[in-house]
Amino acid sequence: MKIELYIAQLLYRYQCVTLPGFGAFLAEIQSAQLLESSHSFFPPKKTISFNPHIKNNDGLLANHIAQAEKTSYDYAVSAIEYEVLNWKKALHENRTLSIKNIGILNLNTENNILFTPNEQTNYNAKSFGLTTFVSPAIKREIELPKTEVIAEIQKTVIEEEKPVFNFIPETETRKNNSYLKYAAVFVVGLAVAGSVGYPLYQNQIASETLLVETAVQKKVQNKIQEATFFIQTPIPAVTLSLKSDSKEAVKLPYHIMAGAFRSEANAQKRYSQLVAKGYDARVLGVNKNGYYPVLYGSYSTFAEAEKDKKEIIETDNPQAWILIQSL
Repeated sequence: MKIELYIAQLLYRYQCVTLPGFGAFLAEIQSAQLLESSHSFFPPKKTISFNPHIKNNDGLLANHIAQAEKTSYDYAVSAIEYEVLNWKKALHENRTLSIKNIGILNLNTENNILFTPNEQTNYNAKSFGLTTFVSPAIKREIELPKTEVIAEIQKTVIEEEKPVFNFIPETETRKNNSYLKYAAVFVVGLAVAGSVGYPLYQNQIASETLLVETAVQKKVQNKIQEATFFIQTPIPAVTLSLKSDSKEAVKLPYHIMAGAFRSEANAQKRYSQLVAKGYDARVLGVNKNGYYPVLYGSYSTFAEAEKDKKEIIETDNPQAWILIQSL
């Protein structure tokens, strides 16, 4: 049985897939990224890691195999144990083990397992159909500052106000003496029209300048409103405990497992030991496999659970692991 196929199927739906007696594959969601140096865009994905300390059977993989193969749960557990023996043998003989579509396991000089994930497979189902792409840089037109725009308008007005002189040869002047009186009357008319029209023209220029200034200010305000600020060192998230009027307890998603017992009396005994040591322990009801799980404690964030788990492994129980389930 090639259980790597079933592990890959579960990684699309769960954050932790445990291989009993061997370790657990963990999936963490990573948001979309932009590589500015190459203008490359990467879709959201799940990064896969391996934790050799999580070895207890949570029943997830065995149940999935039993349903897919249409067989019993006990047979699925036996098949997993057999495959784990083969993996361990191959890893110690070849110092490396390739798991299809998941990654590569290697043993270092200290016989510790190092995991290299397969970057070609994206286990984030929401990113189905999305691929990496490269987009060229956008060339934006350089907008003139407000002062330069006003200067251009004023320059245009000055050029339009410059008088145009036409030089007429003396010979032609003599021939057109009869038209001078009409020209004089026309010039006088122009002067009168200019004295009246120039103030109106100045008012029009002032109105256009005001419109330009208003448009510039509006664009500046839009740029400020559309701006996005990225904080290099974000403030850590604050977890608030809200008191509820209902008697139902707040469900937490992360739990450190102390063990699972067939006997309820043994589970209560272990619970009493943990309470005596100062842990906020809990005993869960019997699960579908007939066991009574005992918890060291429950947490609202994975970081808090991981921190306490490391301390528990060093001081109390090397086999402690994190259960991800809303309880």
